[in-house]
Amino acid sequence: MKHQISHLSARAAMMVIAAMTLVLLAACAPLTPPAPTTESAPEAPTQETEAPAAEPLPIPTETYNGMPVGFTPEGFPFRGDPNAPVTMIEYSDYQCPFCARHFVQTEPALNESFVRTGQMKVIFRDFPIEGLHPNAPAAHVASLCVADQGASLYWEMHAKLFQTQTEWGNSADPLPVFERLASEIGADLAAYSTCMENDQAAKQALIDAAIAEGQAAGVSGTPSFNFLGGPDGQYLLVGAQPYEQFAAYVEALAAGEAPIGAEQQADSGGPTEIPIWATAEGWQPDPDRPGVNMAGDWYRGNLDAKVVVVEFSDFQCPFCRRHVEETQPALDEQFVDTNEVMWIFKHFPLQIHPQAPAAGAAAECAGEQGKFWEMHDLLFADVNAWSITDPSPIFADLAGQLELDVDAFNTCLADPDIAARVSSDMKDGAPFVQGTPTFIVLFNQEGRIIPGALPLETFSQALQQIVDQVQ
Repeated sequence: MKHQISHLSARAAMMVIAAMTLVLLAACAPLTPPAPTTESAPEAPTQETEAPAAEPLPIPTETYNGMPVGFTPEGFPFRGDPNAPVTMIEYSDYQCPFCARHFVQTEPALNESFVRTGQMKVIFRDFPIEGLHPNAPAAHVASLCVADQGASLYWEMHAKLFQTQTEWGNSADPLPVFERLASEIGADLAAYSTCMENDQAAKQALIDAAIAEGQAAGVSGTPSFNFLGGPDGQYLLVGAQPYEQFAAYVEALAAGEAPIGAEQQADSGGPTEIPIWATAEGWQPDPDRPGVNMAGDWYRGNLDAKVVVVEFSDFQCPFCRRHVEETQPALDEQFVDTNEVMWIFKHFPLQIHPQAPAAGAAAECAGEQGKFWEMHDLLFADVNAWSITDPSPIFADLAGQLELDVDAFNTCLADPDIAARVSSDMKDGAPFVQGTPTFIVLFNQEGRIIPGALPLETFSQALQQIVDQVQ
């Protein structure tokens, strides 16, 4: 893999980075590429006569929060005027945190500005990504079982699933939660239970159809939004984008124009070259700094591994600590110690963690004396002790525990070049990382992002899937 990446053409380099950027924007992305499709765009009519104008579709009688709601002929739920000039198809995953963020932060404004005013219709497509979100498929089936009882109840359940995502997302058995939610919105529980027991295959077929349609449209992660209309017929917007981006699309399409934002997104798909920290050259060991590669990052594992994981982390982040203590040891045993994966660490201290940059410097200074990973573990273990206004004395104590030269360690902490290493990692991750921990997996000239402190079983399954692809 390393030599393959080091000899990529400029076009291939751009494709890899574009793929990495796309996955990040989507945030919740499948760990296998979309199934190939032979489906092509429909041919333009050959007759010169104009087709007769279609009859307006009837406005549904059901409403949800003051908006008409119903189902398309294919059975997909929608909200808004079915004759609206703009149609937005939303591909989403109920367990995806970025989908929930869109639901909470952006969707209400879109409803107010465009759906209730009749300018836009929103069609929802189920796009659960089981590899990242194991409870998502059942959540989508539950929503469709409620849909059998009406469109308004469906949208009530839709909202409840996003609102309670953290409750059922990591549950060993989310089904009781789904049943409770169905009861809370007033669904007929007997009918709901019968559907959940007997109609799984039919509901899964509808979900599979939505996923296949999304893949054919270029969807590779959630949330993604396919706008229909304009000169090119459709425009894909990826990720939990701000309201202004959606508004630009809707307003342009309503005027029969191509969204400017779509052109900008296509033209600015990330850096034009692979960053050095993601290349074979960058992964080569620095002869002057044992344990550090030429990109300046600490690594462990097989330099010739076909899979490389680049971890962006924050020493003061509780989710990063949970990953390090609960998940990483097993991943090391399964993948790093077996030479299947090389693991690289990069700093990404968030603004909400004021002592994190200093902790990153402390780890770097311990590394100057050959004990980066030992300090790494101590910093996570003792985070409560050093999360104070002046953590320097605590860092010195930790250095003493590791039998470092404490005077040299303290001198190192004051070196601005050390702080620059931490801030440099922040710049490296800025185009790709929205939260910590984030893991960028590089393999077969591809980039995938695993966001968040996933449970061990989920992370292991996702990484094993990638390892199997390259063997």
